[in-house]
Amino acid sequence: MKKSLPKLLEEVKKCQICVENLPFAPRPVLTANKKSKIILIGQAPGIHVQQTGKPWNDKSGDRLRDWMGVDDETFYNTDNFANLPMGFCYPGKNPKSGDMPPRKECAPHWHEQILEFLPQAEMIILIGAYAQKYYLGKSRKKNLTETVRTFEEYFPKFFPVVHPSPLNYRWMGKNAWFEKDVLPILKLRVNEILF
Repeated sequence: MKKSLPKLLEEVKKCQICVENLPFAPRPVLTANKKSKIILIGQAPGIHVQQTGKPWNDKSGDRLRDWMGVDDETFYNTDNFANLPMGFCYPGKNPKSGDMPPRKECAPHWHEQILEFLPQAEMIILIGAYAQKYYLGKSRKKNLTETVRTFEEYFPKFFPVVHPSPLNYRWMGKNAWFEKDVLPILKLRVNEILF
């Protein structure tokens, strides 16, 4: 008998695949239901998200919601958005800057199984280099900047964007075209799909 999505998500929440490599006990953070219209694939939860168990519940999430032109109620309604990060648990602090990369075990083990239950999704927003590398493969450009700049090449299925982390303010400053040219189209696409 085929699993249901709620059963699968329940299984994911008990995942222990990389327990030995995490700074805290595993607490997979993801949301989805079979009606989800847009799938957000980011990196991995930050420490605040790991503690609260609520996806994008931090400054990056505030900025992402602003980029898409949606409020919290719209964002956290799983009929609208599924949140499926590359790594489901907080990977720990990077001694140099920011957080460690997402664990490599999650996406190959779980994503395909979950995506099978999300046939109504009209768009997958690939947030940051890890998601873009995994999902775009050889079709991505030489770096994140060029992949995001040529975002329309990946329509209608994918929409690649930079990560909304406060650590990316410098990138945003150097690439003013992102706010001017990309974000209005992102808002428009999200609005067309949801409303």
